[in-house]
Amino acid sequence: MMPHFYSVIIGTELLNGRRVDKHFTFLNTELLKRGLVHVSNFVINDNPQIMQNCFNTILADPQSIMFCFGGLGATPDDLTRQIASDVFTAQPLALHVEAKELIEMQFGKEAYPHRITMAYLPPNATLLPNVVNNVPGFQLFNRFFFTPGFPSMAWPMITNVLDTYFPTQTKPFNVTFKIESSENDLIEIMQALPKELEFSCLPRFEGEKRSVEIYLAHPDDNTLKLWTDFFKREALLKGKIIRDC
Repeated sequence: MMPHFYSVIIGTELLNGRRVDKHFTFLNTELLKRGLVHVSNFVINDNPQIMQNCFNTILADPQSIMFCFGGLGATPDDLTRQIASDVFTAQPLALHVEAKELIEMQFGKEAYPHRITMAYLPPNATLLPNVVNNVPGFQLFNRFFFTPGFPSMAWPMITNVLDTYFPTQTKPFNVTFKIESSENDLIEIMQALPKELEFSCLPRFEGEKRSVEIYLAHPDDNTLKLWTDFFKREALLKGKIIRDC
């Protein structure tokens, strides 16, 4: 089954307007060009209960793959390591020897007493290399991936993970067309489409004229053509005008 990719972007500074997120666009673009399915994106503040609820929601999906950005530092508001350990392993943080050595190598004596706390990770965590300053991200079960909030550090981790664990998928065949109509007049046609057909409708307003942009996709080209012809035929029977996009 196709994995469901989730992104979690943690940072109160994003929600109060002090920073602008760039992670969503990057990750979404990387997933789309690989034919992978991005099902949800969460932008949340540094609140332990909200983080826990978010992680539990993702864990409940047996097909979930998560990329989490932010909250891996040594300050009191960096809670990701602890909450991840609670939710995904139900165990306390433990000192990761390799992470400890990397942090000591990077900072020397200044690794103590605070920076070294970044070496405490969920048990059985595997490190994600940091090309900027050697302070690693980490992953659990080849499924849940945790990266820093800095794009220069996080994005190389993400591309490496995608290249290593998630091969590019064949993109489904798709078609887009526009019907001069309201959504309401096309609902019966939409309801007749099979569940395995990817479908979306996007209403448009051009002055007083209303139209609907229809998107259909399916791995099998013949199946896609069958239901595209069906949709257009039924719309024509309702007297609607159809235009290619």
